Amino acid sequence: LPWQGIFVVLAVYGVVMLVSTIFIIPETLPPARRHDKGSTTTWQRYRSVLSDRVFLGVLVIGGMNFSGLFSYLSASPFLFQEGYGFDPQAYGLLFAVNSLGIVFGVQMASRLAARFGPQWVLAFSTAGTVVFGSAIILADSLGLGLWGTMVPLFLFITSVGFGFPCVQVLALDRHGKAAGTAASILGAVNFGVAGAVSPLVGWLSASAGITATTMASVMVGCGAIAVIALWTIVRPRTVQALTP
Repeated sequence: LPWQGIFVVLAVYGVVMLVSTIFIIPETLPPARRHDKGSTTTWQRYRSVLSDRVFLGVLVIGGMNFSGLFSYLSASPFLFQEGYGFDPQAYGLLFAVNSLGIVFGVQMASRLAARFGPQWVLAFSTAGTVVFGSAIILADSLGLGLWGTMVPLFLFITSVGFGFPCVQVLALDRHGKAAGTAASILGAVNFGVAGAVSPLVGWLSASAGITATTMASVMVGCGAIAVIALWTIVRPRTVQALTP
């Protein structure tokens, strides 16, 4: 299958999802909880959501989580195939293993958030991205080779996975009546910021090529911004209990 086939598959998948959403999946929101026409304007809902300090904080954190992940996605094919000599099959296996880290992080975070609160799981997640991203840089500077990159990279990606459900919960919990608006803003910022930040890896690697250090430098920078946003904007100790 040539590379163009990937986009054909994605297009077909998108059509199937669109048709399923329109014609098959029923509306699950009870009529009593739906907005009456004209009850609030779109701009009023945007203003309500964007005036929430916690939402703005997790908006930054979510964007940085995705940016760190996209930096890995954009750089790792070159790093592992050109730098470490992986063939496409070996890289595909590595990618699959790292993807399991995200799945594990998401599943564990969902359980831990119910016990400790999503803001505290997010504190662990953001700190993990900085620690494990920095470990990649340190291992590269010490010449620890492939395993010195792969192990902390897996832990970095797992840490990102821990953050995903917590960002969603904190962003949407207090905006049940404007959940669609909040979710659309969050999704747009996550992918928009990530698309803008991830090319920094290529810019940093313009002279010497992509290395573990250049990839991880962007990842650590994103993690550091997320940590700052958590403690200065979200402020975990002030976050109220979730809406039952």
